[in-house]
Amino acid sequence: MVVGSRGPWQFLLTNAILGREEYSNDITGISDSRKSTGELAGRRVAVVNGPNIFDKDISQTKRKMELRRSKCLCIPGPHAFLVVFDMEKISPNEIRTPKLLRKRFGRHCPRHCMVLLAYEGNLEGADLEDRVQKSDWPLKELIEKFGGRFHVFSKNWRDCSQERVLLQKIERMVASLGGGCFSSRSFQKAEDCVRKEEKRLMKQRTAEIEKTWREMEKQYIAEELYHQKDAYTSSVSAEIRAKAEMDNGWLRTSMAKGLGTGLVVGAVMGALFGSIEGPGGMVLYGIIGGAVGGSAGGTAQVAIEHIEDRVAPPARLNFNSIFINRFFAAPRP
Repeated sequence: MVVGSRGPWQFLLTNAILGREEYSNDITGISDSRKSTGELAGRRVAVVNGPNIFDKDISQTKRKMELRRSKCLCIPGPHAFLVVFDMEKISPNEIRTPKLLRKRFGRHCPRHCMVLLAYEGNLEGADLEDRVQKSDWPLKELIEKFGGRFHVFSKNWRDCSQERVLLQKIERMVASLGGGCFSSRSFQKAEDCVRKEEKRLMKQRTAEIEKTWREMEKQYIAEELYHQKDAYTSSVSAEIRAKAEMDNGWLRTSMAKGLGTGLVVGAVMGALFGSIEGPGGMVLYGIIGGAVGGSAGGTAQVAIEHIEDRVAPPARLNFNSIFINRFFAAPRP
């Protein structure tokens, strides 16, 4: 899994790993998680990209859903997290990245991470690594938080001279952790939901598969029939797997939660503003607010959390109590 803090660097790294322009050179962020496959130094690899972890252009609800989707795309879990930064522009804020990754992926996530530094210049090999070791405190502190593991790659992604070195570093890290992939409760949840969705989709297509097999039995015999059936079944399974990774019960639950939150907040806010015009206004604006709020569920979800952070008292209150306290409390003397 490739993780970027900001800017285009995680997408340039993906291009470099796959050896093709999977993402355009001017891209700085994406809103939907994606999986791409290709080869790195002769090794077959799958690369998963999600939105930048500090991207402010997507809502919190959307970010949560894409975090879930990225986990579904790499079940049972990634062998490595490649955490990408611009070597020349490490900010003190990015020192928070390991903590953020632990929160989103699991507390042992940093053990499976390698820092990738995007670099543009003429230095190579040992000179570059020496420069990193002698760099200012934000960069050194960041690398130390990831166990000192790092690799420098060229911003010119067509430069493939270091791909073998990168693969070797990743393999050494994975081997030191026992050779398996990273997992956590949330990745296990993702795997369970994808498997369940695969079974549901396969059941829907059982009749279609059996019909295709019968047609094949009229055209092929013996070993050729076996190969044709096997190739067809593998193709259907891959198609179903791809659909299950992109859309399953876990992701639909996340989307429905954001939509439902939007409906509630929109209706309440509409009724509050409509109360100025009397009971009729409350009903009318409540309906309008609910419709608008439902279409902007992600924004509404953030609004609720923001309001709760600001006005919720120490005792646990329900949503209605929070709004009553906020808008109808008696003014202080």
